[in-house]
Amino acid sequence: MTAAPLHFRDERLMLDPAGAAFWPAKRVLIVADLHFEKSTSLAARGVLLPPYDTRATLERLNRLVRLYRPKKVIALGDSFHDRSAAGRLSQDDRARIEAMAREAQFIWIAGNHDAGPTGMPGLSVAQYREGPFTFRHQALPALGPREIEISGHFHPKASIEARAKRVSRPCFVTDATRLMLPAFGAYTGGLDVHDPAISRLFPRGLRVFLLGQDQLFSFALEQLGRMAEVA
Repeated sequence: MTAAPLHFRDERLMLDPAGAAFWPAKRVLIVADLHFEKSTSLAARGVLLPPYDTRATLERLNRLVRLYRPKKVIALGDSFHDRSAAGRLSQDDRARIEAMAREAQFIWIAGNHDAGPTGMPGLSVAQYREGPFTFRHQALPALGPREIEISGHFHPKASIEARAKRVSRPCFVTDATRLMLPAFGAYTGGLDVHDPAISRLFPRGLRVFLLGQDQLFSFALEQLGRMAEVA
């Protein structure tokens, strides 16, 4: 996979086609919206999906931890699909998280699905600041002076025409002061970047990095089509 560099002032982030960001100077890996145990949450409401989403998400995360060898892993909220999801983890999946947490410090940022401590190893916080970056779950309408925000929550997706058909993919969304990450979880849908919930956060225009199999594809908003349906 080929990661794409993204610069904020003097800092460089690498955007990985798997849907994560890496801050090389501090060896920080950043992921958003893991939604562990979404399948078991839906099953309790009668919606049956194969119960392998947590395992699949952890396997993808573990590959990135092995690749980048981070000192910290920042999870930008909604790491668990509901407040009791951590208690539904299988013994093996809990062991996978604990093994990664022995290799890197995990920073669990509270989301709207999993507000408060998760009981997982690491630090549970409402938001986290390091260097010029503020890491939070949901983007704020207005930022502080010289603040650079990294967030998740909206599961951004974008749509383009490719070979006479429309292709919709998760994406990063960015401008000079913000980076919004795609959802990393296996069973997560998405919101079109044209939706005002996203686009109004970027009043001076935005650029997306569409996730490909091995690389990212960059487009300005005006180059994108509108998604007829968001999965």
